[in-house]
Amino acid sequence: MAHGTWGRWLRHKVAPLAVPVLLAIADAMLVNGVELDLEVGVSMVAAAALLVRRRFPLLVFLFTLPGLYIGYIWFAPMIALYTLAARRPGRARLGACALLLIAAHFFPYPISDFELTAYRENTLVLIDASVTSAAPIALGLLVRTRRELASRVEDLTRSLRREDRLLADRVKTTERARLAREMHDVVAHQVSLISLQAGAVQVSTEDAEARAGARTIRELSVRTLEELRHMVGVLRADGGEAAEARDLAPQPDLEELPRLIEMSALDVTYERGVVAGAGGANGAKTVERAAFRTVQEALTNVRKHAPGAQVRVRVDPVDTVRRAAMDGVEADGAAAAAEDGRTAQGLRVEIRNGPPDATATVPALPGGGHGLVGLRERAQSLGGTLEARRTSDGGFVVRAEFPYAAG
Repeated sequence: MAHGTWGRWLRHKVAPLAVPVLLAIADAMLVNGVELDLEVGVSMVAAAALLVRRRFPLLVFLFTLPGLYIGYIWFAPMIALYTLAARRPGRARLGACALLLIAAHFFPYPISDFELTAYRENTLVLIDASVTSAAPIALGLLVRTRRELASRVEDLTRSLRREDRLLADRVKTTERARLAREMHDVVAHQVSLISLQAGAVQVSTEDAEARAGARTIRELSVRTLEELRHMVGVLRADGGEAAEARDLAPQPDLEELPRLIEMSALDVTYERGVVAGAGGANGAKTVERAAFRTVQEALTNVRKHAPGAQVRVRVDPVDTVRRAAMDGVEADGAAAAAEDGRTAQGLRVEIRNGPPDATATVPALPGGGHGLVGLRERAQSLGGTLEARRTSDGGFVVRAEFPYAAG
C-alpha cells in the first residue's frame, strides 16, 4: 500500500515538475557545455524557472527568453509556452508570446552578427522560429480542449444519472399511487365491514360483556382506518409532501400506551416510571412514538406466539435504571430520579412475557417475520439499541433504549 502511494505521488506530483527541468538542464549542457559563463547562467535560470511554470506561466515564459536568445536553448521556452497555452489561452497573450519567441529565435546574439542580406538563411530561420512557436501553442490548446471535453462529458454523465434517478423516482411515485389505491380498496373496505358488524352487535346484544367487546372492536377499526388513511396519504405523496403528511398526521406517544394495553386483551402489568413528555429534550415525541411502536409490536407478537402468557411492560428513564441481565430483576430508580431532580437522557422500554398457556388457543394470525427487524432498524436510526431474546423460563423479552438527543 505504501509502495503504491509513493508510486502515485512520484507519477502525479514529482515527475511533471522534475522531468521538464531535467530536460532543460540537459539541453543547456549539450548546447553550452558545463563551463560557467553567461550562456550557461541564463540557460540554468530558464531551466529552474520551470519549477513554477504552472503557477506563473507567463512570467516563467519571459524568464526563459534570455536562455533562448543568449544560450540558444530550446526545451525551456517551448515547455513554458506550452504551459501558457494550456493554462492561460488568451489569443492576444499567446500571439504576443509567439512573436517574442520568434524574435528571440530569429535574431542572433549579439545583434551585431545579424546580416540583413542573407535572405535565404534568414527565411529558413524565420520558418524554423515560427514552427518552434506554433507547435507548443497548438499542443497546449489541444490538451486544454481535451480536458474541457472530458469535464463536459463528466457533467453530461452526471446529468444523465440525475435524469435516471428522476425517472426512477417518477416510476416509484406511480407505483406508490397504485399500491395506495389497492390498499384503500381492499383493506379499508374489509375494516369498514368489521366496524359495521361490531356496531350491529353492540346495538343488538343484551350481554354487557359482548357490548364492551363490540365497542372495543369498533374503536380499533376506526383507529385502523385513521392510520390506514395516513399511510395511504404518505404513499401517494412524494418528497416534501410526504414529510408534510407525516408531520400533520397525529402520532401516538406514551399517553396512549395505557389505552393500547387495555385494548390488547392480554394479561399485562404496566409499570410506568416516566411521564409522557418528561424528557424535556428535542426529539422527545419521536422517542415516545418509537417506544409506543415497540410496545405495540411486542404485544402483537405475544398475542401470536404466546397466548395466555403474562406480560410486563416497563418504561423508565435510561439514566436512572441500573443495567441488569436480560433474565434478572432490575432496580427501580424512577423514584430516585424524581428526588434527585435529574433529567432523563432517554427511555428504556422492556416488554417481558412468560411462557404461553398450554390450554389457550393459538390464533391463526398472519405474520411477515419482519416486526423485530423493523423495530431494531427504528432504534438504530434514533441512535438507540434493541435486544430481543428468549428467557430461561420459556418466555421472551424485548428491551429497547432510545436517547433523547438522537431523536
